[in-house]
Amino acid sequence: MGPRRRVRRHPVRLIEHQGIDFSVVRRRGSVPGHNGPVRTCIGCRARTSPSELLRVVVVDGAVVPDTRRRLPGRGAWLHPDPGCLREAEKRRAFPRAFRVRGPLDAEPVRGHLEQQGTQVAGSPRDPQEARKQVDPS
Repeated sequence: MGPRRRVRRHPVRLIEHQGIDFSVVRRRGSVPGHNGPVRTCIGCRARTSPSELLRVVVVDGAVVPDTRRRLPGRGAWLHPDPGCLREAEKRRAFPRAFRVRGPLDAEPVRGHLEQQGTQVAGSPRDPQEARKQVDPS
């Protein structure tokens, strides 16, 4: 008689036997209980419903907001938040998302965010905050 072969158990079935309920486990940025399409913000990489995101497209080398979601071409999704816009620019996510070479101008999106009343990077939220800032030097 030869050596005895060890039988490996299937990892998923083993977990089922341990009684772990994976319907409760959520990943960071996931949308709990959402039915329908899910999109990823190219700035913060969080996944959410398209109704919470702004669609952006490239027109003549500039990233422009597509508020009606009707412009032709490849689109990308971004939270209407200056922090996400800053992250997307810092990570150089726009050229990757649109599959183009070279830098893209995101000023039209920044202008749209200013128009919508969201705070743009570097500007204080209200005059009180502007007075509270301390010079670090």
